Amino acid sequence: MNRAILIGAAALVPLLATAASATPCAEQIATIERRLESPGAARVTGETPTTTGSPKALPAPPPGQPSDPATKPEAGHIAEARTLIAKAREQDRAGQADACNDTMTRAKEKIGALP
Repeated sequence: MNRAILIGAAALVPLLATAASATPCAEQIATIERRLESPGAARVTGETPTTTGSPKALPAPPPGQPSDPATKPEAGHIAEARTLIAKAREQDRAGQADACNDTMTRAKEKIGALP
């Protein structure tokens, strides 16, 4: 009896690991959230960074103006992006992968080119 329970439990472990794995949209959300915690993003929003952020983030904005003014990061746009990210997280939990991806695309557009 104990052996049967042990075998049954061992068979469930891979299923639990699969259910807990991150979705592609969840990975996007995590990446963008790290980016929003970078010192460069904090400089745009006037906040104090809570972590070191993304290891790929620049320590300072590049010199000059962006070639596309729409990509210039603004504090208001970053706030809107955070709202969109929260919506994407809900969509991801609900299994709405396409909606989550669309929402993340809009969030990235709002964020612009962070330093």
